[in-house]
Amino acid sequence: MRPLTDQTPKPLLQIAGKALIEYHLERLAEAGFNEIIINHAWLGQQIEETLEDGASYGLSIRYSAEAEALETAGGIIKALPMLGTAPFLLVNGDIWTDYPFSRLREKSAMQELAHLVLVDNPPQHPQGDYHLQEDKRVCVRESEGGGGGKKALTYSGIAVIHPQLLDGIEAGKLALAPVWEALMPDGRITGEYYTGQWFDIGTVERLQQLEAQLLANAQQA
Repeated sequence: MRPLTDQTPKPLLQIAGKALIEYHLERLAEAGFNEIIINHAWLGQQIEETLEDGASYGLSIRYSAEAEALETAGGIIKALPMLGTAPFLLVNGDIWTDYPFSRLREKSAMQELAHLVLVDNPPQHPQGDYHLQEDKRVCVRESEGGGGGKKALTYSGIAVIHPQLLDGIEAGKLALAPVWEALMPDGRITGEYYTGQWFDIGTVERLQQLEAQLLANAQQA
């Protein structure tokens, strides 16, 4: 995303007149979520200064600042004291979607260790990540017999996580995918397939594609 992210953290990049993260916050508030924790590293102070305590979005926002980026699992582990013991919704800050977050509120008492939202494979990731079984269990794409002949799907960056998923894991820089992939054979990771709009904002070109789509949507409304 450089040079755009040289001076601006990715969640604050403007898309159709609004910061990327603001789309998340508005949709989360509409879905009935009210307590938000944002973990950040690169230029994270800008995020705090922009969003403040979240009151303008009808939310209560707290922050988990990282001196260096701890990756997806490491950042969660650092924030666990603020997250509590109940399952929580995880949304990556570098995606845009119209996924109805209210659908995941029913997972607040789930027994699974993680529930993943999967989407069709984007052009930049045609091989996908996981297979979704008929019983909603998720398995790694390369696993023996995985998918039962179905195509693999891509992890969207949206999940519900039970804090027990990270029990016994030491703090530090760590990715999340290897953690839940190790537990997939036990059937403790479930998922769902979402066919609505979803964009992975990983390049300037994709950001521009999303902006064009949102502006076109606004003209049609």
